[in-house]
Amino acid sequence: MSGEELTLFPEIEPVRPEWGQDHYFAFLPGVKREESFLEISSLEELAARAGACSRCRLRSGCRQVVFGEGDQKADLMLVGEGPGQVEDEQGRPFVGPAGQLLDRILEACAIRRDEVYITNIVKCRPPGNRLPNPDEVAACRGWLEAQIRLMSPRIIVCLGLLATRTVIEAKATMAGIHGQWFKRGDVWMMAVYHPAALLRDPRLKRPAWEDFKLIRDKYQQLKRGELG
Repeated sequence: MSGEELTLFPEIEPVRPEWGQDHYFAFLPGVKREESFLEISSLEELAARAGACSRCRLRSGCRQVVFGEGDQKADLMLVGEGPGQVEDEQGRPFVGPAGQLLDRILEACAIRRDEVYITNIVKCRPPGNRLPNPDEVAACRGWLEAQIRLMSPRIIVCLGLLATRTVIEAKATMAGIHGQWFKRGDVWMMAVYHPAALLRDPRLKRPAWEDFKLIRDKYQQLKRGELG
């Protein structure tokens, strides 16, 4: 890791591998931001431009862009992988079975859905609900980076491996990274198992709940004005 990157994010753990140009996410060191996104000054403008996006093949195969939903001034942002069939139909993120489980988890943490912001790595549904390909993630990265830049959330929760590898750690495994806090600048980040994974494998529900309790505690700390 270069000295410049360490200067940008002095709190980053030294065990993290080097960030290179092959990493997808413009918010992280080592990746140049796209100038066209830096010109956008509001989420409304960003959403309007995203609605007309044709940067990759996904837009031609979905019904609509699922940009994101929630409080535009939220301190807590949740980032998933991509819209599914129900999300594509309704134009809202996390409204299918996995989203309903996420709602119950948030409620158990005393966090209202309308006080957070929820979005995905890619904004268009991949065919058959498959995982987005690397080129699709790369094409969509500017929208997410701009969302983060415009909102300035203090806590980002990555739901699932794709979001984790895109935002936190390019070579991560969920077993090795979930439940750990990472801090870059004044942004705290954590990876948790995707709600869909919990539906497929109930054994993951216990570690996921332990992770969300850490998120609940950090969020309460933030609301009390005690988060550094």
